Amino acid sequence: MAVLRDASASQPVRAARLQRARDGEIAPRYLRTHLPEPDYTRPLLEVPADHRERILDKLTVLYGREVAQQWWPEFERMMRIYHAHKTPEMRTDDEPFDPAERFTEQDVFLITYGDLLTSGERPPLGALRDFVRVFMRGAINTVHILPFFPYSSDRGFSIVDFEQVDPRLGKWKDIEDLGRRVRLMFDGVFNHVSSKSKWFQGFLNGDPEFQDYFIAFNTRDAIDPHLLRLILRPRATDLLSRFETIGGPRFVWTTFSKDQVDLNYRNPRVLVAIIAILLLYVRRGADVIRLDAVTYIWRQLGTRCAHLEETHALVQLFRAILDAVAPQVALITETNVPHEDNISYFGDGTNEAQMVYNFALPPLVLHTFHTGSTERLVGWARTLPHISNSATYFNFLDSHDGIGLMGAQGILRPNEIDALVARCYRHGGLVSFRDTGDGTKSPYEMNITWYSALNQDGNGEPLSLQVDRFIAARSIALALRGVPGIYLPSLFGAKNDTAAILAGDEARAINRKTIDEETLFGLLGERESWVHQVAVRFRRLIQRRIEARAFHPNADQQILSAGHAVFAVLRTPRDGRQQVLALTNVTPHPHEVRLTADDLAGRHRIWRDLLTGQTFSGTADGDLTLTLRPYGILWLTPS
Repeated sequence: MAVLRDASASQPVRAARLQRARDGEIAPRYLRTHLPEPDYTRPLLEVPADHRERILDKLTVLYGREVAQQWWPEFERMMRIYHAHKTPEMRTDDEPFDPAERFTEQDVFLITYGDLLTSGERPPLGALRDFVRVFMRGAINTVHILPFFPYSSDRGFSIVDFEQVDPRLGKWKDIEDLGRRVRLMFDGVFNHVSSKSKWFQGFLNGDPEFQDYFIAFNTRDAIDPHLLRLILRPRATDLLSRFETIGGPRFVWTTFSKDQVDLNYRNPRVLVAIIAILLLYVRRGADVIRLDAVTYIWRQLGTRCAHLEETHALVQLFRAILDAVAPQVALITETNVPHEDNISYFGDGTNEAQMVYNFALPPLVLHTFHTGSTERLVGWARTLPHISNSATYFNFLDSHDGIGLMGAQGILRPNEIDALVARCYRHGGLVSFRDTGDGTKSPYEMNITWYSALNQDGNGEPLSLQVDRFIAARSIALALRGVPGIYLPSLFGAKNDTAAILAGDEARAINRKTIDEETLFGLLGERESWVHQVAVRFRRLIQRRIEARAFHPNADQQILSAGHAVFAVLRTPRDGRQQVLALTNVTPHPHEVRLTADDLAGRHRIWRDLLTGQTFSGTADGDLTLTLRPYGILWLTPS
């Protein structure tokens, strides 16, 4: 294995983290190793009355009080089985847990497929483990492994078996080994299953157990066209797919593709099966569970079949069960929809998701750098509320899918979204569309890497300017209130994989290129390459972030007015110490920034940049004037 050695600030970071853990400020975050078998020699779990009522309340929303009472013993049984797998130390560790410190400034998520890194010597999950150990030490503390189960299509999102690790990636032991170094986020792909799964094959074969696991009709036109037009669609494919069964042809509800068959949660047995899988993931080391495509998980004809009361009740039920037996495990919802619908999955801030993907952020940041104006971004960011001390935003700029556009609806004008799409095409990207229900299609997501979305190959720009632009954009997502998530290829400024598209792969393959470990470390060692320059500067930016308490998700956030060319956010920790003023120039031109003492909430004479150590002097009255270089970044703290 090629090794990249780096002696940057990981030791001080580790020492500071260890000291804070000793002081009780944060809990240790290591793999919680459950007992391999349930221990029934100890007293069984007695579900507290308040948790029992929360769970029954949500079951009642879904099925009515009588059916909820009927099924309660089964849910209680599953929770008792899980609880019997917990070690005495795990039970004790739950007692002092503070939900307000679940996520801190030290949390940075790495998003990756299990096989984005490959090695001839080890399984891909082993290569990922070693990459985190060697290159990301002192920077990344949580890894989101995109679905790592056996699948039939959609790069893992058509799951054949929820309970096994894809043998092409490794084994459960490889997941556990990674979990000893970092926290883990698993995917809960609970909206649908693969058409090759045991459950759906049972349906096709007439097995009575699985006949109500899916939503099926005898004819394609069983749904009235008027009702069909109401349904929110993330794709342009047919909603109903034809399958040949032992009883003849059936037309089955498939939101995403024919190979991804939607589950029918109106059948309580489906919910029981999924809860068992949820708790299995926790036993296997999941610290965070991502609820994929949860928007569409409940269907009611005559509605949009999205964001229904029952949809929220399901998420709240998952939360209530975890709160009862695994309170340190968090939920994050993946809902690529307009912003107001998206943040509704926080519930009241204490009863639904602890994190929500901030889907409006990527297109708004991209628009900001394309136009050189912060107007839209500033206007939106000022509306972002502090949800609660136990819930926050998941700030990402790109993902395995690309850059979604739904989150910007109602924030960017239609012509501004059209401009993003046009530039995506000019930069070598592709665009996926969805069915709007009226016979037309609209852009759903841009399939392009973040580096290529910002920078156009062959336009004559200096490499240094392109790297500056890329790092400036990433700095905004790192500075805003929330927890940052970074798609692994973006750590190196990955460009579009045009070869995959020319080979006939799906549009999303443009941002899913597998990287050979030895090749990657070779590029990281070439100081003149954009890969090296992006990786070193990006990692340094992350390291400075996790050292500053002002970037805690619960720290105060003020979006300042610093002119159209500069995004300015003032972060103030709850103890009032070590504020950070994060300034980002979104243009290729230098810009002067003038801020008053009132803007800065105090009279500070000297400011120090956390990134470079450079100092800046204010006036006697506490005003501050400085010039940002093109795409310049400053993270200033009062000295």
